[in-house]
Amino acid sequence: MLERLQKVLAEAGFGSRRECEKIIEAGRVTVDGECVTKLGTVVDPDKSVIYCDGINVQKQRKIYYLLNKPKGYVCTNYDELDRLRAIDILKNITQRIYTIGRIDKESEGLIIITNDGDLANKLSHPRYEVTKTYYVEVDGYLTGEAIKSLKSGVWLSFGKTKPVKIQHVRKGKQRSRFEMVLKEGKNREIRRMLNECNYKVRILRRIKIGNLYDPALKIGRYRKLTDAEVKRLYALAGRINAKE
Repeated sequence: MLERLQKVLAEAGFGSRRECEKIIEAGRVTVDGECVTKLGTVVDPDKSVIYCDGINVQKQRKIYYLLNKPKGYVCTNYDELDRLRAIDILKNITQRIYTIGRIDKESEGLIIITNDGDLANKLSHPRYEVTKTYYVEVDGYLTGEAIKSLKSGVWLSFGKTKPVKIQHVRKGKQRSRFEMVLKEGKNREIRRMLNECNYKVRILRRIKIGNLYDPALKIGRYRKLTDAEVKRLYALAGRINAKE
């Protein structure tokens, strides 16, 4: 069965669909001994001999893990600074794996690790992001004005953030604790939003991805996603793409 080359690469764990398109355009892929740079090229993954960066591309069993990422780890496969990577926490994995989305180095919490590029591509759609829920602790008393500002959107360097949901607020003179639910996740967005409102973040922890959560999963631990959880993620991805 013929499939687009970028899809074959993504499903083999070389990155998201968009990342694999860049890999092809950079001339890093050969098919039956010929360098391919044209997007839209179709191949037969069962018969074609495909190499990416000298690595034989073969069909792999799809795997799905939920990791509770600790602070100090980055969510990238290639890091020029040689920092600790979230994917290195998983042991005895032979497939090429990567995270779906990212959590910044100073933050912790739930992230999906997989080799399913198709699911990653759908869940990372730039226009219809999956909601993500974060537990937040900040210094000082969280005012009603700050809550209103966060809910309506904050002006940052890239423009105004999308409205967020603030829930389960517990205010204190020294510390305030609450949850933020986002429909997007630009680089360090929560920290930047709170900094703009003059709050310093002490703890930032992702506790839910869509409806996926596991309060019993300790920091630094991981587990396989159940078949039912994977099906729910695909169902969510289907709803996202239905809006395109």
